[in-house]
Amino acid sequence: MSERAEAEHGDLLVILRHAPHGSLWLREALDLALVGAAFGQSVSLLLMGDGVWALLPGQGQGPLGQKGTQSTFDMLEMYDIERLYVDASALASRGLAPDDLLLPVIPVDAARLPAVLAGHRQIFNF
Repeated sequence: MSERAEAEHGDLLVILRHAPHGSLWLREALDLALVGAAFGQSVSLLLMGDGVWALLPGQGQGPLGQKGTQSTFDMLEMYDIERLYVDASALASRGLAPDDLLLPVIPVDAARLPAVLAGHRQIFNF
């Protein structure tokens, strides 16, 4: 993705900070993103901290019977949610690389994070 595409402004930025299982935070964040996109908003996702685990392939049902999120991530393109930012340091600290993830992502380092945040009208932190 070009620098120009990365600098585009969006309506909503949904930050996902929680692992795929153990709470409802990730599911709620994805639901908000899909609803926003369904109502014509330009939506981007930013995965930080343990949220990066959500983009690993093969996410199945959680230990408490929680539905897996891979099917929801597979639907993002259908909703025109194409900008998936990921905290580069969160990936590195977990021994992951962008190629390990289910979908193409835009790695963001600490220096570029303020620009990503400033490029969105509303930010939702989950």
